[in-house]
Amino acid sequence: MYSTRSSSARFIVNAGVIALLFVSIAACAAKDFSADDPRVSRLASDREAVWWAWFTNDTTKLHQLLADQVVAINMGDSTWQDRSGVLAGAQEFVKSGGKLVRVTFPKTERQVFGDCAVLYSTYEIEFEQGGQKIVQRGRATEMFIWRNGVWQNSGWHLDSGS
Repeated sequence: MYSTRSSSARFIVNAGVIALLFVSIAACAAKDFSADDPRVSRLASDREAVWWAWFTNDTTKLHQLLADQVVAINMGDSTWQDRSGVLAGAQEFVKSGGKLVRVTFPKTERQVFGDCAVLYSTYEIEFEQGGQKIVQRGRATEMFIWRNGVWQNSGWHLDSGS
């Protein structure tokens, strides 16, 4: 059983932690970012370009749009991929006859902190492989860094959403 004194102390500590959390969130907010910043309009198109580049093995685009230290956690994989693994996966998909038909992001929430952005999305991809059309749905968390005039994808985590 807790005494009144320890309950009061816990309340003060909890209130302090909550206040610190709000101060931290406010401090992380981008001071040099505004809603009309032209980088924001590029974020969605650069993100979609990464997906299309991977599914078509467009190595020129992938080299432009993937950060050097990218980390990819793909749905159903037990290992994480670095840049070379991501590039090899794109090459293998195309080599196996895979072809992207469409990619959509029905819901996306974004957080932009200056030159860093995080996208939380649901996605749906349709692709053909081995004469079959396959639709895959899931959730994606993607991190981007503004470099060289583009949003480079520095990492993602995909899951089924279930």
